[in-house]
Amino acid sequence: MANASSSAATLAAPSKRRPLVPIVLVALETAALAGLQYAEAAEWLSPANAMLAKLSSVGLTLILLFLWFVLLGPVARAVRIRVAIAAAVLAAVGWATLRIEGVSGDIVPRLRFSWSPHADQTLGKITSGGNSADTVNLAETTQDDYAQFMGPNRLGTLSGVALARDWSAAPPKQLWRQPIGAAWSAFSVVGPYAITQEQRGDEELITCYEVASGKARWAHSTPVRFEETLAGIGPRATPTVVDGKVYAMGAKGHVTCLDGATGKPLWQRDVVTETNAVPPIWGKSCSPLILDNLVIVSAGGPAGKSLVALDRTSGKVVWTGGDDASSYSSPVFVTLCGVPQVVIANAKTIAGHDPADGRVLWQESWPAGALERDTASPNVSQPVAAGDDRLLLTKGYGEGAALWKIKHEGDTWSVEQLWRNNNLKTKFTSAVIRDGFAYALDEGVLECVEIDSGRKVWKRGKYGHGQVLLIDDVLLVQSEDGDVALVEASPHAYRELTRFHAIDGTCWNPPALSGRKLLVRSNEEAACYELPAASP
Repeated sequence: MANASSSAATLAAPSKRRPLVPIVLVALETAALAGLQYAEAAEWLSPANAMLAKLSSVGLTLILLFLWFVLLGPVARAVRIRVAIAAAVLAAVGWATLRIEGVSGDIVPRLRFSWSPHADQTLGKITSGGNSADTVNLAETTQDDYAQFMGPNRLGTLSGVALARDWSAAPPKQLWRQPIGAAWSAFSVVGPYAITQEQRGDEELITCYEVASGKARWAHSTPVRFEETLAGIGPRATPTVVDGKVYAMGAKGHVTCLDGATGKPLWQRDVVTETNAVPPIWGKSCSPLILDNLVIVSAGGPAGKSLVALDRTSGKVVWTGGDDASSYSSPVFVTLCGVPQVVIANAKTIAGHDPADGRVLWQESWPAGALERDTASPNVSQPVAAGDDRLLLTKGYGEGAALWKIKHEGDTWSVEQLWRNNNLKTKFTSAVIRDGFAYALDEGVLECVEIDSGRKVWKRGKYGHGQVLLIDDVLLVQSEDGDVALVEASPHAYRELTRFHAIDGTCWNPPALSGRKLLVRSNEEAACYELPAASP
């Protein structure tokens, strides 16, 4: 009997062997995370793809550990059942109470409670402010105006602005800082007024603010709301101001012309519907190009209706051209091989159009092979002229950059690729050029590349998926988390000169600089700072 009791006790005693399955799973997960981290550092994977892979890997490992514990765990069955029920209840509560508010440029999710409204839904209607005795005059221009996307020349470059290079002793002066409706639009500045777009609840707005005070002067509303989990809320494009009128494209394709004095609509066209276009999943992002009496936008329609020119006065269609769908870039006016043309990055191609009638002069797949694919990754960055017959193309999503030589003989156009590499992966931003070198945020890290060769000169300074503005020989870099820094635009070395924190929220919006007044905004806030002047 004693031996039988001893044997039964031995059988009932829990095993002291270490559980092999969880040890193997944890070891494999550790190795997987280390491998993904190395792949990201070696630039085999973009930060966004690496983050998605990490989240998937960790999630799968947690699920497998949970199943092992519930089915085979070294505790009593009743305990395992209670743990399984508790986990299911916890998951159900999380599913019912949490929502993804948005993501960073590297796909790091931000959560909110399901009962909490989005920030834009808590803002009231805009009421006119400022000095009502003064009429808003957008027809009177100044040399400091920043009246369209990426500045006066659509190149993200400015000259003649003498900025101090050290802000520690005399920091930028905050003129105002306040909540604003969600959008990825920037400000366009004419004289003492700044125009932007924003989402407040179910209204998509074009708004006019005083630069000096931030007070609203007028707002035009279209009953449209755009919202996408990864891409965020609200309009994406930046208004263009010409001759006292405001031209803007909303996130669903409404092109609107407003009287700049009052914000009253002069005309509006829904170019997506009218051209039978399929809008890009993350919203229309085309900032209108004004050329003579034309308003040129990317509609993305098939059968010759990719690019559309509207009459500035009436909004009537003047011409259409091209067949490619829209991506997230805006048209730019350049002269290549001595021929003025409108260049646009589409869903799968880069194309040059004749501004007189919209016909396609030349077109090339971007990136290579895109036309043969069912889908293509987004083209967000602007093509940048890098000489009389060269275009610098940059692109995020793991693609990199290329330099094209555009050739023109008689009626024949062709494209020669001079180089292509993995540099200048500009996800939400574009490159700027100075003295034969390009500067841009490559997956969030500032990079300098020699244009002739494509050679990386240096890559330093992590700013996230922000924006870059070239001002004479310095780069004004706005980080994704709202810092603003000055960096020397020099191929010799990376050197950050100064910085300050300007704004909260996710800052994918380009900055605008009018004189020394810097206007910045995010999906939650807007602010204006007067930057210190250089010493005489």
